[in-house]
Amino acid sequence: MMVDPNGIAGLDAQFIGRVSPTAPRIQAGGHPCQGIYWTEAGKRPKVAVIATHYNVDFSEHYIAPYFARQGIGFLGWNTRYRGFEDQFLLEHAVLDIGVGMKWLKEEAGVEQIVILGNSGGGSLMGAYQAEAIAPTLTDRLPPIGQDALAQLIKGDLYISFNAHQGRPEVLTDWMDASVIDENDPVATDPELDPFNPDNGPPYSDAFIEKYRAGQRARNQRITDWAKAELARLNAAGIPDRIFPMFRCWGDIRCVDPAIDPSDRKPNWCYRGDPATANRTPSIGRANTLKTWLNMWSLETSPCQGQPHLAKHDTPALVVQGTADTGVFPSDARKIFDFLGSTDKKLELITGAHYFEDSIEERQNAADLVGAWIREKL
Repeated sequence: MMVDPNGIAGLDAQFIGRVSPTAPRIQAGGHPCQGIYWTEAGKRPKVAVIATHYNVDFSEHYIAPYFARQGIGFLGWNTRYRGFEDQFLLEHAVLDIGVGMKWLKEEAGVEQIVILGNSGGGSLMGAYQAEAIAPTLTDRLPPIGQDALAQLIKGDLYISFNAHQGRPEVLTDWMDASVIDENDPVATDPELDPFNPDNGPPYSDAFIEKYRAGQRARNQRITDWAKAELARLNAAGIPDRIFPMFRCWGDIRCVDPAIDPSDRKPNWCYRGDPATANRTPSIGRANTLKTWLNMWSLETSPCQGQPHLAKHDTPALVVQGTADTGVFPSDARKIFDFLGSTDKKLELITGAHYFEDSIEERQNAADLVGAWIREKL
């Protein structure tokens, strides 16, 4: 039976606020870790899903009521970095997710937990699961954080749900390669401008290759500057600084539907027309130097998907909507290939990024995932 995705009739929605091993409650009263636990009214499910994002508030995630009505709890969980993307550090976010996992086990009475990596949260939740299997972030944390990292609770299942490969990968794929001055939103190399009609669409293979190389080069230029600037500031006793970034809706797949073909709307991105979106602040629009190196840099970031997914050893499901305008079939197939799990499945289904165009498509996605969870648990 299809239901209103925003309807909460017959459901309990419990707010949870908790401190983290490396972040206390703030003086105004707020907890660094917050979320909402969704269940059928009066029920205490033994199986629950947890989902978190780098920056977006997932407490009222659209899929939560669908799982709750299937008898599966859903914890929409936020780390200390909800709305504070410019300050993100993976090692602390992982500990914050661990707080939610611990709450499910010790306070909600959940016996089995499903890790859901949705959208940009895919690589974050993938990293959490990998750190619970074999920690690699220990040296980035103080002793109390190291102890907490060593005690992370491993999820029983992993689901990639319309997920980007990793934070550095998605930003680089979306970067406008024609930017020639990071301090000037206007300065452009016309030979690399994806919105210059002389270049396409359609784009030639030669342009695509040159453009993708230009995107990687832009990421590296920012990384080189960030490392040098951080060293300069630290030598002067200044720990960090913030800086802006412009023009990051330049993925040519959004413009040319012949590249990585799917059912998506042509010449469209999450912010509408790519040429217009590319002129406005968007993903990664503000960063500290440390956050750039931790989250966005292809050279230095631990937020890349492949190294973490390779460590996974639990059953895994990769679900991808074929009308998604920001995650494409090749991304889903790469995630599937990266997963170290021997028991894994890839499902390409009808729908956009958040299955926002149709209640029926949302219901179908929830039914697919719910059936897989019940099969595996």
